[in-house]
Amino acid sequence: MTERRAYPSDLSDARWELIEPVLSAWRFERRGRALDFGRPPRHDLREIMNAILYVDRTGVQWAYLPHDFPPHQSVYGYFARWQKDGVFVQLNGLLRELVRRQEGRQATPSAGVIDAQSVKTSASVPACSQGIDAGKKIAGRKRSIITDTLGLLLAVLVTAASVQDSTAGRTLLEQAAADHPGLRKVWVDGGYRKHFVEHAATLGIDLEIVQRAPGARGFTPIPKRWAVERTYGWLMLHRRLARDYETHPHRSEAMIHLAMTDLMARRLTGENTISWRDPTPAHQSRIQG
Repeated sequence: MTERRAYPSDLSDARWELIEPVLSAWRFERRGRALDFGRPPRHDLREIMNAILYVDRTGVQWAYLPHDFPPHQSVYGYFARWQKDGVFVQLNGLLRELVRRQEGRQATPSAGVIDAQSVKTSASVPACSQGIDAGKKIAGRKRSIITDTLGLLLAVLVTAASVQDSTAGRTLLEQAAADHPGLRKVWVDGGYRKHFVEHAATLGIDLEIVQRAPGARGFTPIPKRWAVERTYGWLMLHRRLARDYETHPHRSEAMIHLAMTDLMARRLTGENTISWRDPTPAHQSRIQG
């Protein structure tokens, strides 16, 4: 790897040790099926991942990647292949188990929380994959996620914003039930319909609708559901997720898996996630300037 000045989004040695085995195994398996197995790879996997994290954290367009990273065409090519081959899902699952064990929990969750978030899209997003959330008055896409009670991602589904919460929730819950057979209890908010509760029962899951307290105004933490709300807050630390910039919904899902992978790796290594805000008070900045 060529020496360069590090960016705040770069992987530390400790975080790289957590994810390197998955990426190296992917490369070994892929090269085993290639005709040019003897040729050394052109790009360092750590630098590729650093470049992808740079996009996720800063929100920059692929073509605007700094020149000290590998070419943006190559970086996006790796991102697309890793999404297609399920590498980001695999990393998310591995680190989630490690975090749960670190917190004294079982590796596999038995309870979860579902919520949906509608976000605006960029001009590059095809109109056919967008819609209007009539309730929130947002034109764009909807991110439906299910987390465990620690707020760690179990599954994500990106749809047009016009898709009802219960409709997207059915697909999301079926995916989560298949991937996490021990899932038995799930909490949702009042936006989900009764038929969704009945469908959850066919999957062996007790789904409970948790309502806001009567007369509550503004943001009020709701018991059992606050964990998933906090997860959306964590995701917003990654500017690429401030709105949906991805042409394909499955690439949007990959960006969310990537953000959670970054967050969990930092949690496991005791490293802080840097906020967008400059931690230096304004008056100190003027003095130092």
